[in-house]
Amino acid sequence: MRRRIFAFGLTATLISSPAFAQGQASAPANGSNAEAGAFILKLAERVVTGLTKPGVTAEERDRRFRDLFHEGFDVPAIARFALGRYWRTANEEERREYLKLFEELIVQTYAHRFTGYSGERLRVVTTRAASDGESVVTTEVIRDAGAPIKVDWRVFKKDGSYKIYDIVVEGVSMSITQRDDFAALIQRQGGKVAGLNAALRDKIAQARTN
Repeated sequence: MRRRIFAFGLTATLISSPAFAQGQASAPANGSNAEAGAFILKLAERVVTGLTKPGVTAEERDRRFRDLFHEGFDVPAIARFALGRYWRTANEEERREYLKLFEELIVQTYAHRFTGYSGERLRVVTTRAASDGESVVTTEVIRDAGAPIKVDWRVFKKDGSYKIYDIVVEGVSMSITQRDDFAALIQRQGGKVAGLNAALRDKIAQARTN
């Protein structure tokens, strides 16, 4: 569960982790790679500033979290990837409901976790170009106790803005993990996306009461 916090809370990375914090790049980068690293740090700074400030109500925190989630992540692409091959078998109504439920699950599950922020720092280690305009920003989450946690952010430019589409925590892809979890859940629900949607509604209702 601790790893999943990094995934989607604005991810957001499901930005979905209270371990976001202000930081600074520790390795040189050029061009778009440098821009990608700066994007991650700026997003982290906005998360900490907007979501951990004393006096922010739960409703306002949810709203800010949702806004930053959409701003920083390619939410539709992540949601579709998480559904995997079942996207093709779902009808349009099931797809529309699933996309709404996916977003709401992330918001309701992770937004409140920022109340537990305890000053962790995000440090950019390297940035590098990958294929098809993708950049990988390698960071470390520096904690007061325990070894740093390595986190890779896979980002690309979409309509002139950077978007995160996967987070890899200590070598584990959060998008792939979520897809595997959903596939297992769908199988338990008779192989139907409608069953997944019903389960997500239940999870959202439970998260709202926690």
